[in-house]
Amino acid sequence: MLNDQLKEYNLILASASPRRHAFLKAMLIDFEVQLHPVDEVYPKTLKGTEITDFLAKLKAEAFKKNLAEKDILITSDTIVWLDGKAVEKPKNEEDAFRMIKSLSNTTHQVMTSICFTQRHRQKLVNTTTKVTFKALTDEEIWFYVNSYKPLDKAGAYGIQEWIGAIGITHIEGSYNNVVGLPTHLFYETLINIVNT
Repeated sequence: MLNDQLKEYNLILASASPRRHAFLKAMLIDFEVQLHPVDEVYPKTLKGTEITDFLAKLKAEAFKKNLAEKDILITSDTIVWLDGKAVEKPKNEEDAFRMIKSLSNTTHQVMTSICFTQRHRQKLVNTTTKVTFKALTDEEIWFYVNSYKPLDKAGAYGIQEWIGAIGITHIEGSYNNVVGLPTHLFYETLINIVNT
């Protein structure tokens, strides 16, 4: 079991996301949470997973000089990508409505990068999931925004919530990636790190 192999390591998750915490617990992985606020600004020339790669690595920079020999730091970033642009977290309810309206009756991509940082090496992986929404009514969108307050979510929605249950018609790739972490990729990469 991976958790037995991880006993000699200290896994640090640099994320406040309750969804990511829950995934690691579900995988029976022991971890501690450490947070360093980062100004998530990236060069506007970057596209798609170049953005999530850049930000996942940027989030690791603040920790690098303080890592112990057996620490493995996990940093991650997720974006929603539609029509060649990143759909980020909404600023307010009106912004959330506008974002979900733009995703209605179309297919978008959810991209996540995970950066595993140790004192002397770093491994970066990413994956993309395609998600298709039905044509959502304004009433449905406002009900979701007002009831679920999705202001902390990329693209202004949580697939595991009401909007996902009633609105998503097709998904291609990792469901967990859309929730917040591609767990299969995380687990597989961590196994490779502790075994090499």
